[in-house]
Parts: sequence; C-alpha cells; structure tokens
Amino acid sequence: MPITKVLIVDDSKTEIMYLTELLTKNGFAVRSAENADDAFKKLAEDKPELILMDVVMPGQNGFQLTRAISRDPMFSDVPIIMCTSKNLETDRVWGMRQGARDYITKPVDANELMAKIKALG
Repeated sequence: MPITKVLIVDDSKTEIMYLTELLTKNGFAVRSAENADDAFKKLAEDKPELILMDVVMPGQNGFQLTRAISRDPMFSDVPIIMCTSKNLETDRVWGMRQGARDYITKPVDANELMAKIKALG
C-alpha cells in the first residue's frame, strides 16, 4: 500500500517547512509535531503511514521517541525514517536499533528521501 500520510517530528520550523513543501508537492498529506508530547498527540488523532524523525530535540530526543513508538503495539507498524544532522555511522546504527527503518542525514536530499519513502511503500 503506498504511503500517503506523513508525520514530521522536528523542532526546527525551517526543516518542517522544507519537508512539508517537498512532500505536499509530491502528493503526501503532511502533519508536523515539534516535540515528543506533540508527536504522541498527533499520532493518537490520526495515525500516519510514515514518520520522519529528527534526533536532536528538547525533552525526549528522536532516538528515545523512535524506541517508544516502535514498541507501542498501536504504532509499531508505522515506519520511521530518521532525518538528522547526526551523520556518524554509530548514530545510524543506534537509530536503526531503536526501530527506525531508514536513516537520512540533513540537509535532506529530496531525491534520496523520495526514493527511501517509495522503497517503504
């Protein structure tokens, strides 16, 4: 089933605007959250088919939030792609260990992101 609904979790308004514009241009319905609490609220309101997750955020970071979501039976089937400036191999491995399906570093390359989303769909 192709992915149509995406939740972006990022504390950067600039990043949210960039990703929202990119995804809506490609036909996705996009919602965003700026922190873990907001993300869980949005998840409960309308379950997305994909989550784009930043790592560095105030409060609960993206690794912790990815682990919490991927271990929740209600949301464990929602794929998560980490979108982060943390570009070390150890970060990528850790992100995947927390339950992420893929990992992309910022600045996000539009073609790379679209290819990764398509691969999940």
